[in-house]
Amino acid sequence: MAPQATELFFLQHLAQAFHIPAPEFLTGEATGAEIRKAMTRWGGKALVKPDVLAGRRGKAGAVHLVQDYVSAQKELKRIGGLEVNGRLPRTAYLVQYIPGKREIYTAITYDSRFNGPSITVSLDGGMDVEQIPDEKKVTLPVDVYKGLDAYQASELLGRLGLTGSVANTVSLCLVDFWDLFITTGMRTCEINPWRITPEGKCFACDFKAVFDEANFKYKNLAAKPPEYPAQVTLFEEEMSAWNASSHQGQAHAVELGGDMVLPILFGGGASTIIAETLLQHGGNPIILSDFGGNPPYERMLGTARICFEHHLGKAAVLLILGGKANNTLIDVTFQSIADALRAYVDAHGPIHTPVVVGRGGPRLVKGMLILRDALSALGMPYVIFGPDTPVTQVAEYAATLARASKGNGGVA
Repeated sequence: MAPQATELFFLQHLAQAFHIPAPEFLTGEATGAEIRKAMTRWGGKALVKPDVLAGRRGKAGAVHLVQDYVSAQKELKRIGGLEVNGRLPRTAYLVQYIPGKREIYTAITYDSRFNGPSITVSLDGGMDVEQIPDEKKVTLPVDVYKGLDAYQASELLGRLGLTGSVANTVSLCLVDFWDLFITTGMRTCEINPWRITPEGKCFACDFKAVFDEANFKYKNLAAKPPEYPAQVTLFEEEMSAWNASSHQGQAHAVELGGDMVLPILFGGGASTIIAETLLQHGGNPIILSDFGGNPPYERMLGTARICFEHHLGKAAVLLILGGKANNTLIDVTFQSIADALRAYVDAHGPIHTPVVVGRGGPRLVKGMLILRDALSALGMPYVIFGPDTPVTQVAEYAATLARASKGNGGVA
């Protein structure tokens, strides 16, 4: 799994270093005297949050508003031991309550449509991006060499209807947000929301990011994201044991708690980008997976069987997707997946889950034909994209198809 950062890590190590305005905070280890002084300084209002990798906005139900010192202490203890979406917090923390007149959504990610990073902004902050109508968000590609300047940021906000002194304030914050992203070796980064106070001040009030371990900028970070307690599911336990059983090919997968797209993904960093794209477009992925390393037939067959046995029955769409491989033999992996699907149908009966495929690499045509023939024989509808189609576009298509399938009672 790629290293991930939460709001607490951002508050402790990143916000001040990159001049990003953020609320004051205290960790769960704060003394009673420190909590009492902070509550007085903050006007008697604070939020208690779990430091947990819950994904999306899944921890919202565990965020509690407190308005006195005693409640703050009690909630820090309670939320610190609260399970959130099947995961345990590393700790709980107390954050200054920021009154908001307006909330803004921002995210930066690498986007294959632009062959580089892009920033997305919406004035409908506090919502998941897939819930925001397209006409209320703007995405701008950012040149990695030139970066994002205040003029570009101001123009971006102007397209959404935000002007004046508030727009100037937010523009400077977006420039610092870009500097944070590009300087630390992140793959994706989201601040949602930026809360604008009645006085026109701007604060980053929630944060999440995924780092690229291979990026030298991440390796040079003074502080690294902490490890979080694992609440391992039966699927994760089985997949972990399977991954450790052989050095030939990798089989990494964790559950995300979704119920829409079952992604069988290849390609390291591309896997995270695909999962983020699914989330952004309402695809609600069931797992985050990273398979590859040129697995032999039996290796990939076992990997696919485990994924299908645990998750295929509830998926609205099966997504088989990866970038262009260098040495992974596409016909071998697709033959394995096809045979795993046949075994699943033999055991559970016919299924009609739509399948979306996108891949490139050695022996691609042979692999596509193998998979096409198997899906046709099983009566599973499919769409196959060639290697020239960006993986983000394929993922967006799969998310749209999954939403349509769910809306029609499972019939796409």
